Amino acid sequence: MAFDVIAAIDQGTTSTRCLLFDQAARVVASAQLEHAQHFPRPGWVEHDPAEIWANTQRVIEGALSQAGDRVAVAAVGITNQRETTVVWDRATGEPVAPAIVWQDTRTQAICDALGPSDKYQERTGLPLATYFAGPKIRWILDELHPSGDLAFGTVDSWLLWNLTGGQVHATDATNASRTLLMDLDTLAWAPELADELGVPVGMLPEIRTSAEEYGRVQDGPLAGVPIAGILGDQQAAMFGQACLEPGEAKNTYGTGNFLLLNTGTEKVLSTNGLLTTVCYALPDTDPVYALEGSIAVTGSLVQWLRDNLGLIDEAAEIEDLARTVDDNGGAYFVPAFSGLFAPHWRPDARGVVAGLTRFVNRGHLARAALEATAFQTREVVEAMNADCGIPLASLKVDGGMVRNDLLMQFQADILDVSVVRPVVAETTALGAAYAAGLAVGFWSSTDEIRANWTADRKWQPAMDAERREALYADWRKAVTKTFDWTR
Repeated sequence: MAFDVIAAIDQGTTSTRCLLFDQAARVVASAQLEHAQHFPRPGWVEHDPAEIWANTQRVIEGALSQAGDRVAVAAVGITNQRETTVVWDRATGEPVAPAIVWQDTRTQAICDALGPSDKYQERTGLPLATYFAGPKIRWILDELHPSGDLAFGTVDSWLLWNLTGGQVHATDATNASRTLLMDLDTLAWAPELADELGVPVGMLPEIRTSAEEYGRVQDGPLAGVPIAGILGDQQAAMFGQACLEPGEAKNTYGTGNFLLLNTGTEKVLSTNGLLTTVCYALPDTDPVYALEGSIAVTGSLVQWLRDNLGLIDEAAEIEDLARTVDDNGGAYFVPAFSGLFAPHWRPDARGVVAGLTRFVNRGHLARAALEATAFQTREVVEAMNADCGIPLASLKVDGGMVRNDLLMQFQADILDVSVVRPVVAETTALGAAYAAGLAVGFWSSTDEIRANWTADRKWQPAMDAERREALYADWRKAVTKTFDWTR
């Protein structure tokens, strides 16, 4: 007998997934496909929007095929890599350029010409940086001069457009808040900002809440099913982790790391290098905001060791290799491949390995790579504590790297707080499912989200304070060696 599920499309930086969740937040079925990463020039990172759409269709079919006739899909939720920018022709539905990925730094000259980094921070919560979508749209228009009736979208909008057969051009407030074009107070596009950035307002999608029916799937196995939830990936992870009260925080360990702290309905502007962003916006309620620390390179450093250096054959091997040594051997890996994001915001930085001696071997480099993730997270936590004045008591974690016990223990050690992994590790997809399920009544309230969350494992700090601070001091010294590499 069929039972209802919510389908979540999780379109990430390296892959696209479709997961089916039942009412108890259990994964009923899933399918995943990676897509190609294109690096045409130093600092440039691109995806093929057509490949992403094709993979989305395939993973939907794969998840539904795996589930068979056991399920009836009540609604679809979408979560996505956020700032990655797609521009397409409304008439043909064809992209006019490759998608410019959030890690891409080609827009630095545009940002420099617009003014100081804090120029739009009070209005948008964001520094003027290559990370965000607005300058990426401007680059496509300036450099490629596309013609026709153009539409812009982050990847959620691109998928929504295609799923609805070109009928719906919309986004939610969490994704819109990553463009440098949305007013954080009104959750509306700011025409004067769009004009200053050289982006026609007519290209922009309609901004909607995170949990409402946007439209219905037009074709394929989900035809007729409402698309009812959209959240940017990190906000979706907050929702999936049930971080719904002010003061609750989570850290997602993926391609990059993203630590968010729920600040409630209060918009807290950072003075320590963090972002102010929309955490979620539900219908008929005030929007909820968050402070965010965005780290560009964490899991992708492990991929780099695998793909570029051949240090490992599979990403999961990094832990075993790191366990062949007792410590980092004095080596520190600062992976500033695309500059440094929070809390430094140094686009001029480039990656370094510091402290090398003849003693250092493959195991030490593997360990240094894992420790880099934990050190960068501590930098963000310290900035967050300074901004909000509330020291972090514990940290909820999710993402692919949380299966690495060595990393999680070191994270607890270097932060000196407990680190908690939930039973359902697929929190990003689950957050999108929750948003869609709330919109269609599959879940009655956020109380059910809280009730579904349970801890799987907790790591307690076990490092003495003197060693903790000595390691962190050396890390901070290594970070300074990355500065001023580009001009």
